[in-house]
Amino acid sequence: MSVASVAALRTAGSGRRRGAGSQQTGLNGGRFLMMQRRELVTKAGIALAVSCSMATSPASANGAAQGLEILPFKADGYNFWTWRGRRIHYVEQGAGRPVVLIHGFGASAFHWRYNIPELAKKYKVYAIDLLGFGWSEKALVDYEATIWMEQVSDFLREIVKEPAVLVGNSLGGFTTLFTATEVPELVRGVVLLNSAGQFADPNKPAAAPAEEEEGGSALSRYIVQPLKEAFQRVVLGLLFWQSKQPARVEKVLKSVYIDPSNVDDYLVGSITAPAADPNAGEVYYRLMSRFMSNQSRYTLDRLLGKMSCPLLLLWGDLDPWVGPAKAARIQEFYADTAVVHLQAGHCPHDEAPEQANRALLEWLAALDARAKSAEPSLQTV
Repeated sequence: MSVASVAALRTAGSGRRRGAGSQQTGLNGGRFLMMQRRELVTKAGIALAVSCSMATSPASANGAAQGLEILPFKADGYNFWTWRGRRIHYVEQGAGRPVVLIHGFGASAFHWRYNIPELAKKYKVYAIDLLGFGWSEKALVDYEATIWMEQVSDFLREIVKEPAVLVGNSLGGFTTLFTATEVPELVRGVVLLNSAGQFADPNKPAAAPAEEEEGGSALSRYIVQPLKEAFQRVVLGLLFWQSKQPARVEKVLKSVYIDPSNVDDYLVGSITAPAADPNAGEVYYRLMSRFMSNQSRYTLDRLLGKMSCPLLLLWGDLDPWVGPAKAARIQEFYADTAVVHLQAGHCPHDEAPEQANRALLEWLAALDARAKSAEPSLQTV
């Protein structure tokens, strides 16, 4: 995880608004109180009030994950699946309805180290490494915005094989949203933790990105673009070399973990180990130069406008990159939303895992109850 790579995911622009706001987080008597009440509206018009509440002392709200079971680190990974001829790594634990965890930029399935064991007590949990990241293959392909959506969609079809709840942090959140809009029959709920993605800029035509790529004079195509690419390769090559150094990774993590207690050798090693792959530098270049530039084609308002399942925003309000204002905008835009605010940074699931696990399990239980209430009941005659 590097400053350049994650900062590129920061939000910009504004979008349409719909739906209503809700209660906000408060601090009372030195205790951190989070209460969110939101009506979740089914397609049939049935409303269910869901409360996501949590009360913790300041020490436990920002403390390390003491006493939590942790996913054992395996240098060779856990399970592998072949997707389009590429080797994809994933973790699988537990039994029950499926929950799929999707990491952020530069991370891996191991970033869910404190969440997988706890969630697996009640659910079948999968954590997948996106193509190009973690223990998945560092494939030399064009990393368009659609590639991880297609990967996760096929993972749901071939491995999970039933509708699942998708949980994503940062880039994984964007991928989760995109997947939910493309294969709604395979997604029964979405959870975003400080998600990447941006709302559309009302001052820029929607078709502008595509037009800019296709247009251009011969001077631009044969001189300007090659020079631009050469410059990008030099700059991004230097950034990659710098960003994969353990000391640099630790520094960046501590800048986005408000409580750095969980920034340890396990976490740093899980990020730096994949960077040793011979193809890692080229993958980094392709990610930064291709995906980041065309992400604007798939804006949050466009994706949310197509989504139809319940949404939970599990948000680290102290994130220096993606603050609570973005969560508020998503909630205003998408009516079927519940929000839990945490006093944490960009990765609340790893910085404050006890609180994140509790909020997520509470929402999942409410989602299960909602699904059960929507099932047709048998009546005796």
